[in-house]
Amino acid sequence: MKVGVAERGTALLDAGPLTASSIWTRSYVRTLLAGDVACAMIACEIVMGFRLWLGAFIPWSELLFGFGLALVWPMAMALGGAYREKSHGEGSEEFRGVFNGGVGLTAAVAIAAYTTQTMIARSYVMAMLPLATGLTLVFRHRMRKRLHRRRADGEYLRRVVAVGHRTAVLDLVMQFRRQPYHGMRVVAACVPPGQHPGNGLDIDGVPVLGDFGDVGAVADRAYADAVAVLACPELDGAALRRLAWSIETKGTELFVAPALMDVAGPRTSIRPVAGMPLLHVEHPEFDGARQVVKSLFDRLVAAAALTLLALPMTVIAVLVRSTSAGPALFTQTRVGRAGNEFQVFKFRTMVRDAERLKVGLLEGNEFDGVLFKMRNDPRVTRVGGLLRRYSLDELPQLLNVVRGEMSLVGPRPPLPTEVAQYGTDVRRRLVVKPGMTGLWQVSGRSDLSWEESVRLDLRYVENWSLILDLQILWKTWSAVLRGGGAY
Repeated sequence: MKVGVAERGTALLDAGPLTASSIWTRSYVRTLLAGDVACAMIACEIVMGFRLWLGAFIPWSELLFGFGLALVWPMAMALGGAYREKSHGEGSEEFRGVFNGGVGLTAAVAIAAYTTQTMIARSYVMAMLPLATGLTLVFRHRMRKRLHRRRADGEYLRRVVAVGHRTAVLDLVMQFRRQPYHGMRVVAACVPPGQHPGNGLDIDGVPVLGDFGDVGAVADRAYADAVAVLACPELDGAALRRLAWSIETKGTELFVAPALMDVAGPRTSIRPVAGMPLLHVEHPEFDGARQVVKSLFDRLVAAAALTLLALPMTVIAVLVRSTSAGPALFTQTRVGRAGNEFQVFKFRTMVRDAERLKVGLLEGNEFDGVLFKMRNDPRVTRVGGLLRRYSLDELPQLLNVVRGEMSLVGPRPPLPTEVAQYGTDVRRRLVVKPGMTGLWQVSGRSDLSWEESVRLDLRYVENWSLILDLQILWKTWSAVLRGGGAY
């Protein structure tokens, strides 16, 4: 039986300390340890089996050394930082730790063998350890997907007390509910003094249990794993220091959100100035060498993709032409970087006079904001619906990428009528080229609200990098195969 949000929030407070993240974290780390050893053992067996198949003689000492490396493998992973709790579930730190640990152990074995003049089979350095690294990366990726599924079911979540104004707390609550893979759930809130009437107030089902002076007691009562302090003027340095003191004895983690939102990664750093830790924020780089590399990467990948997909795209064009009247390609004016207009290419997914019919469907718009979207748009053809579901209609946009009008990754290319309604903040999307995919594509596609879509686009603009582009391209495959949010 399902319960309401408010009932769930109250039930969370009644849970005992056994629900703390330390319980599932220990179990999760033990699983990672066992899996890492298994990956190293499998790599050793594969390499030894291949050598035996080639007719090589393997002495017992060499065989024992190989399995000894497999047992040492988790130590290398630990030294690389692959077991840190903060890396579980998101980000690239876990995979970087596996890679660093594998490279470190490989280098250590090679250097030790050279300096001691020990005869060690080159297959360990050239094959087993690299293979173990690859198998471990695959295993960690599958474990992360499993963790995401468990978190989507309400398990393996860290309990968080949110501290801040009601609107900021509500935004955090909705964000964690919308993206449970972050592994956090707000179980209680503390609001500024004077805003807590003490009569059972809640924020979308999350109980408000005190004000800023009660954070330590609320964290104890809610068995919180962490306290998230949101940007608010009432909490200055002295108040934050006292808040940290009130929770440090319980080992509760403290997260502080900066006033400048959606800016992270290499653009931010802490610098001590006159005895004060100041957050230094670098300006995003929209020109220069990094932009040249991004443009070159986009065009080369798009040209290669067009070559490989030439035959499938021809088949799609024939299907579009043979199942509905009209051309196979659909062109439309879109707005690119710096407000420059261009013609975007797509496979036609609607009937020929779709724009004329749109006027009579405006009342059925299911999208808030300036966009027009309908889940069951009557103008979409049968083949068009299939193309939209798997984003196959957007393949011709590779031509726009080759021509330099679009990028592989970037904000969604808007219509001129949409841009005419943009405010000052939203126009920030136009400082980079629009993309075939982006954060909006891998975060829900058309299921996102207008505000959420804009926020994701602006986050990309502020934090873009080639590494982020590669991560988004990787996630696009699973988002497209699921077909969710495409209509």
